Amino acid sequence: MQPPPSTVPSTVPSILVVDDTPENLQLLSGMLKGCGYKARPAPSGEMALRAAANDPPDLILLDINMPEMNGYQVCQRLKADSALAPIPVIFISALNETMDKVKAFSLGGVDYVTKPFQFEEVHARVETHLKLRLLQKELERRNQQLQENYDRLRELETLRDNLVHMIIHDLRSPLGLMAGYLDLVKTKVSGKLAPAELGYLDIVGKHTEHLLEMITTLLDVSRMETNQMPLRRERFDLTAETRAAVDALGTLAGRCKLSVEAQPASVLAHADKDVTRRVIGNLIGNALKFTPNEGRIRITVSTKDSMARLAVTDAGPGIPAEYHAKIFEKFGQVDKQAPRHSTGLGLTFCKLAVEAHGGQIGIESAIGKGSTFWFTLPIG
Repeated sequence: MQPPPSTVPSTVPSILVVDDTPENLQLLSGMLKGCGYKARPAPSGEMALRAAANDPPDLILLDINMPEMNGYQVCQRLKADSALAPIPVIFISALNETMDKVKAFSLGGVDYVTKPFQFEEVHARVETHLKLRLLQKELERRNQQLQENYDRLRELETLRDNLVHMIIHDLRSPLGLMAGYLDLVKTKVSGKLAPAELGYLDIVGKHTEHLLEMITTLLDVSRMETNQMPLRRERFDLTAETRAAVDALGTLAGRCKLSVEAQPASVLAHADKDVTRRVIGNLIGNALKFTPNEGRIRITVSTKDSMARLAVTDAGPGIPAEYHAKIFEKFGQVDKQAPRHSTGLGLTFCKLAVEAHGGQIGIESAIGKGSTFWFTLPIG
């Protein structure tokens, strides 16, 4: 019988043929060699295991009925070895009962050929599983390459984050000194300067404070991300803290109308009070940025699903649904064509802070209908 021409890849695949009958071993090995494969005969299960361990083949043709160690036991031993387990095993046996085939597949065989066999069938199945194995190896190689690239990227990101953190941390001290000396200058020379000149100092002071605030938020976000920011949890009145945050705004609220509504009148939360106050301040400040003069900002405090809930509703332009998750991301930016909302670190800090307490944060918004930022905290 003339074997069909081979369509295997240029690298010669190695096939281990395991059969205790010399005639079968010689026949299969000769035909496989004629098709361009490297056929390696093994007359027993023990010899097959040693040959596979010394030089793993690309595929194994395995007889079942063999003395001392049958094909099932050989396959079981192969699959128990992590280095040999991926090698495809095709059983070739005179056993043709369904249970024999089921057992072969359950032990890790990829195919089953019944004796007496036609070599065309064996060849077709060998080629199929060799190609599948080749694709599997290529997939493993690419996955390994992707993992290495990912690990390298993580290293670079960590290096970048550490460098940024170091620079930001080092900026904090000189900016603090600048703010202090600026206040001192204003105190010393306020009577000697014209109102316009004092206004210049006020502008510099305002921007210095803003930079300090940004640096503090960036450092806190970094600490939150690495679980290095301790939370001092206590029970407090979330309604009272909200009203205090609104009162503290003073003239910063401009002509916007802020109202606080609570149901019930006192809502208790169990969280870090200082961190929660910053979250409330960030959300109200965010609302002020996008609410027009004379616009209304409504802050509601309530309970929902055994959690304390606070919501800040503004009268701004609204945010498209596709950007609702993105605005909480670190340095996230919405489409420049869309109405711009604050997408800096303030909202990122809010998300990390709320989730660190076991709460949730979200947004409800639509174009032309304003936005509602809300969060929940444990009641205690």
